[in-house]
Amino acid sequence: MTVTARPATASDAPALASVAALTFPLACPPGTDLADIARFVTTVLSERRFDEYLADPTRHVLALEDDAVAPATPLLGTPLLGTPLLGYAMLVTGDPADADVAAVVAARPAVELSKLYVAPDAHGQGAARVLMEATLATARSTGASSIWLGVNQQNLRAQAFYAKHGFEGAGTKRFTVGTETHDDFVLVRAL
Repeated sequence: MTVTARPATASDAPALASVAALTFPLACPPGTDLADIARFVTTVLSERRFDEYLADPTRHVLALEDDAVAPATPLLGTPLLGTPLLGYAMLVTGDPADADVAAVVAARPAVELSKLYVAPDAHGQGAARVLMEATLATARSTGASSIWLGVNQQNLRAQAFYAKHGFEGAGTKRFTVGTETHDDFVLVRAL
């Protein structure tokens, strides 16, 4: 598998929403109410919301695609959906709005790694590493001094991945999915 991370475009919104619907449930703690997950996906990770994210100048969305998978092409030779996406990342520039995060992210300006998800079929094949490297490069290009993220305290796989890429624990914050509030670790890394 050969993968590339690139800036997402407006035409990627449907594919980004599909990847988000597939991957977000994997990051939720076991026992999270499925209706709450579904509500979060339809309100925060819908195609309409990705249209908004892609148009927002404070956000940088990266698309991860498999270079070996040819895009679907109709008879006239124009791509239908573009290259299938394996994952995505979203950065949000600006200082943290959450008081718990602001208290522990000292190096400013900071950028948030709001989302970094890879489809389960691509796990363990280096795709997430490619996406993380592109994400860090994009974060550096914003002029930020640090990058931070929240990760669920029960998501050990993600915590190990972030530690491997230089993120360190700095504190905790709350994250709401539907009617449930979860505890997240705040991880930070200098850029």
